[in-house]
Amino acid sequence: MATDRPSVLIAEDEPDLANLYTSRLEERYDVRTAYDGTEALEAIDGEIDVVLLDRRMPGLSGDLVLETIRERNLDCRVAMVTAIEPGFDIVEMGFDDYLVKPVSKPELIEVIDQLLLRSTYDEQLQEFFALASKKVLLDRQKTEAERKSSEEYARLEDRLAVLRVHLDETVADLLETDDSKQLCRDLTRESIADE
Repeated sequence: MATDRPSVLIAEDEPDLANLYTSRLEERYDVRTAYDGTEALEAIDGEIDVVLLDRRMPGLSGDLVLETIRERNLDCRVAMVTAIEPGFDIVEMGFDDYLVKPVSKPELIEVIDQLLLRSTYDEQLQEFFALASKKVLLDRQKTEAERKSSEEYARLEDRLAVLRVHLDETVADLLETDDSKQLCRDLTRESIADE
């Protein structure tokens, strides 16, 4: 049954928690539930927009599900929702955001809405925001000494710096086009007229 609402897959092996997430989200989204990694991969199709993925599941772990999603080039955003505190291993993982349980209803909705917005961005901007989310998470969870001694964290910072330069160049190029200049003038006129 296709709807106009965004589609969210909850992959969580604790049925009570999966059902709680479903009840929190079903007013806003078309929600599906999978109770293990194998079910999650079977449930992901072209209609799934966001996957909320637990890292610890029996059989096929969330980490392996995530790898498979990315290997298959499935067009969905993934948030890890887990009790596992993040380590520097997350730098190389292909998720878009990471939440540590317990997670409130507002937190779930906020992350889903952010991921839906990011899905409209081009690949470079999606990568930038995924890496920026990892950096913020590690900045909160790890000491400065731990971050400074981590090669993964250094690579993360380097990649963010490169992406920031590319994005700045793209924005500068866009602002140089005649259409963009005209759009800025039109927007300025409209905002002045509204005052």
